Parts: sequence; structure tokens; C-alpha cells
Amino acid sequence: MQAYFRKITSAAPLAVFRILFGLMLLGSTIRFWSKGWIEELYIRPHYFFPFYGFEFVKPLGQYTYVLFAICGISALLVAIGLFYRLAAVILFLSFTYIELIDKSTYLNHYYFTSLVCLLLIFLPAHAYFSVDAYRRRTLIADQIPAWCLDSLRLFVMLLYVFAGLAKLNSDWLLHALPLRIWLPAHNDFPMVGFLFNYRWVAYLFSWFGCLYDLTIPFLLWYRPTRSWAYVTVVVFHGLTALLFPIGMFPYIMIVTALIFFPAHFHQTIIRQLSRWMSISGTFLLPRRTYQYGPVATKLILSFLGLFFVIQLLTPLRFLLYPGELFWTEQGYRFSWRVMLMEKAGYAQFMVKDNAGHRTIVNNNDFLTTLQEKMMSTQPDMLLQYAHFLRDYYAQRGFEKPQVYVDSYVALNGRMGKPLVDPNTNLANEQESFRPKAWITPLNDTIYGF
Repeated sequence: MQAYFRKITSAAPLAVFRILFGLMLLGSTIRFWSKGWIEELYIRPHYFFPFYGFEFVKPLGQYTYVLFAICGISALLVAIGLFYRLAAVILFLSFTYIELIDKSTYLNHYYFTSLVCLLLIFLPAHAYFSVDAYRRRTLIADQIPAWCLDSLRLFVMLLYVFAGLAKLNSDWLLHALPLRIWLPAHNDFPMVGFLFNYRWVAYLFSWFGCLYDLTIPFLLWYRPTRSWAYVTVVVFHGLTALLFPIGMFPYIMIVTALIFFPAHFHQTIIRQLSRWMSISGTFLLPRRTYQYGPVATKLILSFLGLFFVIQLLTPLRFLLYPGELFWTEQGYRFSWRVMLMEKAGYAQFMVKDNAGHRTIVNNNDFLTTLQEKMMSTQPDMLLQYAHFLRDYYAQRGFEKPQVYVDSYVALNGRMGKPLVDPNTNLANEQESFRPKAWITPLNDTIYGF
């Protein structure tokens, strides 16, 4: 291990990753702004669903535009490597704050992006081919500790492996669900759309998706298979982007996979950029190794050790909860479970008190279409909304309001059934990490991880 931590490698792959990752986040921020999603998702709603433990993160109203501007500018600064450390910290904080405002917008790739931003704070991605290195020649280095690059590779491997393990379940492999539901909706896809009507195609996609996730990081790391593996990455994620509305995730993974390529590949990219920008060749060959101080090395390696322990344990926390994971979703988020289930349902709330007040809630008065859709199938969001209704009607004359919900949910094509016991007064239930006894059982078993 000591020999490994003394090993050095080219800084070019980390520099190219910094550039592409920063530019992609900048583009994503501009895309959000131009499509009006800032207003729609973060300003217009009357109520926002906070993450448990992060209730202090509040919506900012019109200042949300300022927050997005800060996020976009810091992404650009990270990409060019100007004031890199400060920019990386601001990028992590601003991007993560945006994602914590409302739980209904949660996506796995937002979580992935936040964690990559966190890692970049501690990595010397600005030591090579950056404005900081150009301005401070004492900083520039074309060699870095190998663990700096390998930490990013390891994180990507964990994402893929856990995503693949999550697909080792009976719905995905034995019943081709939910792809058997989703693919026929795309039978108008050019040239091959008619194939999506056949059940065997859904099975093919399901089995290939599982095999892909479990093997692709190893095939990317192994030199003889790397090029063909990357072609598979482009085809797989490209097709995913065309078929399913999952935002920037496919493009993020296509770009991120480049970090597995050897130094000469990234040096070729940097030399081409240098020619376009008329940068002196001596700037690219400083023949210097970036060195952390002894104390900084110990602190950063300790942080990375803790980071990866958390990343290994977090996806496994579902084992602490009873019931079917896809039904209760206790331990589902932050576990790299991507596109594994089709859940549809509705939730109708009734608020009453002992004084005779009674009302049926129109969810449209408080929630956007997206929020209502996400809330209707997720128990913790049902509870949060019930608490909001309790407090809202308490301010309007209800005495100790009681909140009940009729919630019917269908999971992966099964018949719909109540998700919450309709006799449970959700106003009295408390959010915690403990199992939620008021979730009804699925009475079916999805075997697997």
C-alpha cells in the first residue's frame, strides 16, 4: 500500500476530466435556465419537500436565479482552472443546495454530480493545463499521485457495480419489468421501433443492461478491452438518452468513462487544445510532480477512506428495513438504483378535527404536477405533505387536525392497492430513520438484491 501511495501518474486525464465536467455542468445550468425549469421547479411551487435532516435548506424565491448563476460561473471557473479550489467549493455547495431544495426533483445523476464536485475539491485537477497553473508557475505539474485519478475511477466503478447488483432481481431478470411496460410506448422509434412491441426485446434489454453495469467498469479499466468497452458506453447511453427522459445522465457517463483512458489519449486532446489556443509547448511539459504536504496527504486520504466506506454502506442500508424495498422505498434513494420500477398512483387527503371541520384536499392548490406525481408513490413524501396540511389547516381554525390519505399505487404492472393504511392519522406520525409501520405490505416478493 505504501508503494501504491508513492506511485505517480500523468495529470492529463484529471485535467481533461475537469474541463469536460465543468463545461457539462455549465451547459446543464444554461439548459435549465433557457427551458424555464428554474421558475417551474424552484420558484412556482407553494410547498417544497425537504430531505430529512436538511430541513434548513430553504427555497430562495427569485434569488434562485442568482444561485444558478453562481453555480454556472463556478462550473466555468472549474473548467478553465481559475481560482480552482474556491470555485470547486462554491460549485459543490451551490449545486448541492439546488438539489436539496425539493426532494421531488431527485435523480441519481444529481447525487453523482454532487459527490464528484466534492471529490474535486480535494484533487489537484488544476495543477495541469489551467489558468491557475499559467498564472502560478510554482503550481504547474504534469504528474500527480496515482490515487488522485484512481479515486474517481473507483467511484465510477462503485456506481456501475451497485447499479448492476440492483438489477439482479426477479422483476428485472425474470419478468423484464419495467422495460416490458416502457418499450412499447416507443414503437414509433425510427427503423427499429416495431421491435419494442416484442416481449423478447424487453428481456434482451433487461439482461444486457444488468450485464453491462456489472462488467463495463472492469472492461474500461482493462487495456485490451477498453476501446470496445467505450463504444458500448456510447451506444448504451446514447440509446438510453433517445428512449428515456433522464436528463444529462447518459452524457455525464459518456464523458466520465474517458477517465479510464491512458495518459497519451488525454495528452493528445490537450495538445490539440493548445494548438487552437496558441499555447507554448513548454507549458505542457513542466516535468514536475504535484506534491501534497505530509499532513494534507494524511487528511485527504483519511477523508477518501471515510468517503468510500460511506459509499459502500449507504446502498446497503435497505437491509435494515422490513418489507419490499420497491414498495416502501426505505433505503431506496442514494443507492444507484436506476430505472428499476414503474410506480403510478394517486393520493387523496382528508383533513378533519373533533370540532366537526372536514375537508377533502385539492392537491393542485399546493403542489405542481411533478410534485404530486412523485409524492403519490413515496411514503416519506406522503408523510411530509400530511404534516404540511396539518399545519396549514391548524392556522385556519382546525383544532388539532387529523390527516388521512387514500393512496392507491401500482408497482411494475401489478394491481393497484393502498400504500398507506387509510386509518392512520399521518398528522401524529413522525419522520425518522425507523421503519414506517403504517406502510401497508405489498404481499408479493421481488427476489434479489
